[in-house]
Amino acid sequence: MRNTARWAAALGLTAAAVCGPLTGAAAAAPGAAPSSLYAPSALVLTTGHGTDAATATPERAVTLSCAPTASGTHPAPAEACAELRGVGGDLDTLKAEDGVMCTKVFDPVFVTVQGVYQGKRVAYERTFGNACTRDAVGGSLFAF
Repeated sequence: MRNTARWAAALGLTAAAVCGPLTGAAAAAPGAAPSSLYAPSALVLTTGHGTDAATATPERAVTLSCAPTASGTHPAPAEACAELRGVGGDLDTLKAEDGVMCTKVFDPVFVTVQGVYQGKRVAYERTFGNACTRDAVGGSLFAF
């Protein structure tokens, strides 16, 4: 009888140890409350000279994370995250600032943004006529 009690206790503890961590997985079911307060945000931004990804010469790359706080290797992460929030993460809606005057010299600059912003996949590529037009559109987001 003692062996049966020991086996039952050992089996119960083993089941609790193995199945205990699995109870968190049930909360991740569709429609359940999120297990984290912040949706993931981790982006890699690159810039270089050229007209597209195949011909652009990469010059600089930075990381940007906007949750829970602005961080990364971007020189102004708080301002860049504020710009992303301003367009709801939709980089295609970025517009040039009013009153910015740029020359018409064609020296193409290619920008990419890859990663996740507030849990949504981001894959953005854009060619600007020159660095001035890139900075007019991207503000601090592309200023690295």
